Amino acid sequence: MTGSQPVILGEMPTLSKLYLNAAATAARRRVLGTHTGTALPDGSHEVRGVRAGVENLTAYQHLIGETASDILPAGFIHALAFPLAMSVMNRDDFPLPLLGMIHLGNEVVQSAPVRFTEAVDIRAWSEKLRGHRSGTQLDLVAEVRGAGDGALRWRGVSTYLAKGVFLPGIDKPSAPPVPVDFRTPDPTALWQLGVDTGRAYAAVSGDFNPIHLSVLSAKALGMRRSIAHGMYLASRALADVGAAKGEAFRWDVGFEAPVFLPARVALEISTVQDGDGGWQRSDYVAWNPRSGRRHFSGSVTAL
Repeated sequence: MTGSQPVILGEMPTLSKLYLNAAATAARRRVLGTHTGTALPDGSHEVRGVRAGVENLTAYQHLIGETASDILPAGFIHALAFPLAMSVMNRDDFPLPLLGMIHLGNEVVQSAPVRFTEAVDIRAWSEKLRGHRSGTQLDLVAEVRGAGDGALRWRGVSTYLAKGVFLPGIDKPSAPPVPVDFRTPDPTALWQLGVDTGRAYAAVSGDFNPIHLSVLSAKALGMRRSIAHGMYLASRALADVGAAKGEAFRWDVGFEAPVFLPARVALEISTVQDGDGGWQRSDYVAWNPRSGRRHFSGSVTAL
């Protein structure tokens, strides 16, 4: 909840330490049978004066297919803020297990560009704990503001699912949503993703979640093979939309089926123009070209 006094951290948390702590916490809860309740932590975590590393930015832009620029891509800002959001889920009073969380979707509003030369203040919190037909879901919110003027530049809402975890007192939906018929369109791009895609994205984002790194580490968490990072896929689709999106836009993505590595992914981008012929929105959808199963879809809309 944003109204409470934030917990000010001296520096951005390290994701590797957060994952290790999450594993230790999960083991402790299994052994002791402890439970942390059914409420999300009150308050937020904040780090001030954060700066992006130019080398990391360049490597990210190259991997995702973004044009080289001193402006941070919206997906890069997500990666920059992600450790702080993870630290909220890593609290002792967080009611759901961090490991094994499934990323269902993202909503990002990019209000103004952020350049790598400027410092930003990042704040993150959790909200909207609610039921899901397969477990319990919640939103993690991150906001990025200019360190000098306090103006909001970027806001991201990530929805996560703790599959198989049903907290007492939280109702789940009575029926699954009606599936939407999907007919594969003509692709505008075909991605070839190697088995090392997860490790490559981890190197530029810092997110070394075991389900993305190797077959062995993914199997240890119940996956048959390693899967591509959802935000790698969404960020690559955003890069394919290109410069038409401008400097202020809304970016949405919903994830449906994981991309098991190695993989081929088909992508289609369709553009909607306004009455004057200018860019208004780009919709995108990605699927498995062999099975026709949809992996994710979303849109980028002008603000």
